[in-house]
Amino acid sequence: MQVLRDYIDQQTRSTISDADFALVMTELLPYRLQRKQYLLQAGEVCQYQAFVMQGALRLYSVDARGNKHIHVLGVESRWIGDRESWSQLTPSPYYIDAVEDSELLLINCPQAQGLVRTVPLVAELVRIQDERNAIATQKRLHDAISCSAEERYAAFIAQHPTYVQRFSQLMIASYLGISPETLSRIRAKLPPVSAAVVGRPGG
Repeated sequence: MQVLRDYIDQQTRSTISDADFALVMTELLPYRLQRKQYLLQAGEVCQYQAFVMQGALRLYSVDARGNKHIHVLGVESRWIGDRESWSQLTPSPYYIDAVEDSELLLINCPQAQGLVRTVPLVAELVRIQDERNAIATQKRLHDAISCSAEERYAAFIAQHPTYVQRFSQLMIASYLGISPETLSRIRAKLPPVSAAVVGRPGG
């Protein structure tokens, strides 16, 4: 569980005590997903937020034509879940499945709220994450409206250099809101070294 402990310490720039970390661990449920297995399907209530200890997942919706639209890509030391469904107990419009075999730590909303009340560093972690998520959402909206496909891809590579090796081109194109053909054209213009690190084509 060192991944979670390091995450808490790094995000809060503090050191969680052994007693507080033991309390956190009592509220978390270890869970494993095999590749292509679902954590959540549309129409279900999202019971848990998931902290990714190992592996990779995606959160996506499916439109009336059957096209997938990826909203979140999650790897180690990231949380994934439908926050609205989780907190309001409403049916989710999203799917969450594993892109790789994954090891997770799950927490439901009452457990999380209890930790916020009893562990100050968890309350600080939630505050920091809420702020960063709001900034990230605003930036993604700005990029979708104001930036070209090339600029969005360049920013994605700069921010998440390892994602191109773990998520398919089709998934990355969906996440960026561009067609796979557009992504292929962008990649074709990259220098040979940069193109060489780009991830698998299908998926």
